[in-house]
Amino acid sequence: MRADSTKRIVAALNERQGQPRSAARAMPGEFYTSEAWLEWEKSELFRREWIAIGHEGEIPSVGDYYTTELVGEPLLVVRTNEGVQVHSNVCRHRGSLVARDRGHAVRFTCPYHAWTYGLDGALAAAPLMNGTSLDKRTCRLPSIACTLWHGYIFVNLSGDAAPLLPRLSGIESVVANYQDASRRFLYGADEVWATNWKCLAENFMEGYHLSPLHAKTLHAVTPTHLCEKLTPSDDYTGYRANFAPSCPERGPYPPTLTDLERRSDAFYWIFPGFVIGICPHFTLYMCLRPTDVGHVGIRWGVTGSAQLTPDDPVVTDYVALCAEFSAEDRQELEVLWRGLHSALYEPGPLAPDAFEGTIEDMIQYVARRWAQTAKRDPHDRT
Repeated sequence: MRADSTKRIVAALNERQGQPRSAARAMPGEFYTSEAWLEWEKSELFRREWIAIGHEGEIPSVGDYYTTELVGEPLLVVRTNEGVQVHSNVCRHRGSLVARDRGHAVRFTCPYHAWTYGLDGALAAAPLMNGTSLDKRTCRLPSIACTLWHGYIFVNLSGDAAPLLPRLSGIESVVANYQDASRRFLYGADEVWATNWKCLAENFMEGYHLSPLHAKTLHAVTPTHLCEKLTPSDDYTGYRANFAPSCPERGPYPPTLTDLERRSDAFYWIFPGFVIGICPHFTLYMCLRPTDVGHVGIRWGVTGSAQLTPDDPVVTDYVALCAEFSAEDRQELEVLWRGLHSALYEPGPLAPDAFEGTIEDMIQYVARRWAQTAKRDPHDRT
């Protein structure tokens, strides 16, 4: 890793150790603009951790599939008789992509030379390969470690991350009454924004911008001054956005909700790349993956009551609202990323915990992971 592009980042992370929360500051611009630092993030965060890549509701029937990528790895996500599975989407012959886009299949046939694989990834046919070293019995698409949490599909490219579900147990007591795990997939979309992936995740997870940036869309519902911090862990951070007194309750919502839960949204950031807003009536989520230092791939969606359908007016109205405030965020974040390149930028203090404490939690997470990397590989300290 090049010292010239990471020295300030590492110094800023080291300064965090033992600092009081009141001294928390934003990170230097290089944290978001350094290509060398992004390569470390890809290697140590997005390859070694559990990363969300979609929702199982996108593939409801056996044979349904979609393709995606994660830090350069083409992936094939498919519903089999055994449940959701994720395979490498690279043919075992000469490396072409086996499946394209999304759809329904009984088997997958690589268009290049017609090698064919079952839904489970096992090689089913390879034309004219008799007399070669190919062993059809053992050839298969590599399987990617996969687990589900609340219906969201998480993968671990390295295959050696600690189990995810025990690490998220602290979230369950906060969101149990929202019944997020039983909500139905209602809408999904793929986008690419011209900003760094951390800029988007931070924006989703702080309430400080709700009133000024979303004056027309969100301020009347969840104004900044009513936000409060939720208890974080080493694996996630969160905050609660409370409704303004004048804002009516939003339904349909589960009867299990308390008075507080009927009038607030719970936001969580599961490090590094999954952000989720669990509201009384719907859940909005974003699966983030860096494509390059200045672009982030987003697979976002909405889930809600099992009684709803995608065409219900209450659903289309909510999706339209999400699209409207997301457009406001996108415009500002793409400007922000350009500003972070300024040589004159000096990081300012973060707002109190209720408003920007989640950003400090993320910085502490990265600092811990960097320390682990440095301990494992002393030569990668700068």
